[in-house]
Amino acid sequence: MYPPPPLPPRRDFISVTLSPGRSYDGVQGLRRRSFWRKWKQLSRLQRNVVLFLLAFLMLCGLLSYISVADEWKAVGSRSAEGPKMRPANPPVLPAPRRAAENPETFAGASPQKPPRHFRRGPPNLQIRAPDGDAKDRRQEEAQRRAEAVGEAPREDDAQGSRVSRRGTGPEPEQGTQLPVRKAEAPARPSPQALRMRNSPASQNERQKAVVAAFRHAWAGYRKFAWGHDELKPVSKSFSEWFGLGLTLIDALDTMWILGLKKEFEEARKWVSQRLLFQKNVDVNLFESTIRILGGLLSAFHLSGDVLFLKKAEDFGNRLMPAFQTPSKIPYSDVNIGTGVAHPPRWTSDSTVAEVTSIQLEFRELSRLTGVKKFQEAVEEVTRRVHSLRGKKDGLVPMFINTNSGLFTHLGVFTLGARADSYYEYLLKQWIQGGKKETQLCARLARAHGPAGLHRLLEDYLEAVEGIKKHLLHRSEPGKLTFVGELTHGRFSAKMDHLVCFLPGTLALGAHHGLPADHMELARALMDTCYQMNRQMETGLSPEIVHFNLHPQKSRKDVQVKAADRHNLLRPETVESLFYLYRLTGDRKYQDWGWEILRSFNTYTRVPSGGYSSISNVQDPRNPQPRDKMESFFLGETLKYLYLLFSDDPDLLSLDTYVFNTEAHPLPIWAPS
Repeated sequence: MYPPPPLPPRRDFISVTLSPGRSYDGVQGLRRRSFWRKWKQLSRLQRNVVLFLLAFLMLCGLLSYISVADEWKAVGSRSAEGPKMRPANPPVLPAPRRAAENPETFAGASPQKPPRHFRRGPPNLQIRAPDGDAKDRRQEEAQRRAEAVGEAPREDDAQGSRVSRRGTGPEPEQGTQLPVRKAEAPARPSPQALRMRNSPASQNERQKAVVAAFRHAWAGYRKFAWGHDELKPVSKSFSEWFGLGLTLIDALDTMWILGLKKEFEEARKWVSQRLLFQKNVDVNLFESTIRILGGLLSAFHLSGDVLFLKKAEDFGNRLMPAFQTPSKIPYSDVNIGTGVAHPPRWTSDSTVAEVTSIQLEFRELSRLTGVKKFQEAVEEVTRRVHSLRGKKDGLVPMFINTNSGLFTHLGVFTLGARADSYYEYLLKQWIQGGKKETQLCARLARAHGPAGLHRLLEDYLEAVEGIKKHLLHRSEPGKLTFVGELTHGRFSAKMDHLVCFLPGTLALGAHHGLPADHMELARALMDTCYQMNRQMETGLSPEIVHFNLHPQKSRKDVQVKAADRHNLLRPETVESLFYLYRLTGDRKYQDWGWEILRSFNTYTRVPSGGYSSISNVQDPRNPQPRDKMESFFLGETLKYLYLLFSDDPDLLSLDTYVFNTEAHPLPIWAPS
């Protein structure tokens, strides 16, 4: 055999090959060429998909940048012009004495422990109240120290400004416009308000029961929901709608009328220190006008405190962008921080009741401040609605388009939700103006010609005749007179509890000189609204009822569907009871109101504080609390009950005041 070959000699060196013109960065070049080879290996479809995704991402980034830039531009503009804001001049109401103007030196204001919760969320966000742990206590202590050294309370502004997706929102109004003319007199409470404050009338037992109910409800709100919109009494928490203290503002004039000075002064201090409108939140034009603007104006008239008027003018200015539409029919929502107004997300329509039930408040704001734009905006709405086609003997549809300014969903007529307060404000605007339309009509004739005249009284009287002709029926077997609905010529025996405002409105019109048969119809409808409560096992009316039109031994007049048997603590029945008793003197209306108050105490009162709406008025053993106390329970329901039980016709006389649809009294203008 051959011997194995010898091993190769060992070489102790490394071979390195250097390429000319190549550096260390050449590795990256190889990688780039490798990526390019992989890109070329992709099919044409794959390359197109990748390019499309990249282009889409770049477009989204560009649009986001433009949106954010616009928002910051608006914020910067408001910040630059913010120092130019000036308060409203004093109003024109005469009275013997002026209240303190300095919010911090309000006579008799008692020191207040800072409320526990100030964090607010966006509208409709349900926020659970904290449990008061160590962290909360540290925050409260820091807040007290800040207030002790005079630091202004800082509004939570965690949310960035948002622009409406519809892109139709106008630019915000900057600051508070100076009045066109100066007010003629210092701010003072009316003589009736002075009498309520200086020599309050003694309260009877039923009025004392109302005061006790208010104190119980207020205690729950103060403990669990202070400064927030609404109390959730069952869970001892709160809910937010606008984040503007709706319950507190709605209840200001109620506390004044009930003689609750300590509670009023504490609430007044919150308004002075905590009620700030520069916040990124959408508010409903109608709801915020009747509750916040109306509540502030009423509190000003009763107390003479200029603070409330200044807040009202600030808020009124922030609502004005809603009127900047192609048709002058306002949008339903407006952001009071950015000034961006828009219709609801699901439609470009506003409801007729909402756009025609803000006139009392804006007209009064113009009268007090001398700024004409408030009154001009709402009277333009009234003028346009007056001249629209689509009515049926004075009855109006439920919806109106903000772009075209025309009625939509034609052929549907109701006095319930979305149309109810249109009819109420026709009469009340006429009363507010001292039952004089000549000056208003002359001004509109100069601006718009004879076709632009709108006649409030004529529209109201025509509507009442339309109700009688098309919507009024009688039930079986009790022959109850009720107001139904008409849908494309077909009658429905459905009646909302909201319609129970009508007896009071009819009676008020008869008191101011309208046909006597209006009072007869008011009495008949009042009996029906009472039966809507009495025929329920809890003594409380459901939200909606249907009336029986055919004689049947086994059926009552009032029928309730399962989805409609809830009660929201609404005021309409007791509102009309107040008008009927005040204008007729028939004490049965007081007795009916007393039954309703007792039912509220029995089935809606929550032991820990507050009252809760219920889900089933037909089950007294388990009414099923809904864990919500609407702001109007304190602002309307209890206020009307207190006035109903009063035997003093001069307590907020109906010849001196007109109540807005949230029960806030505003003065009737003296004829000039």
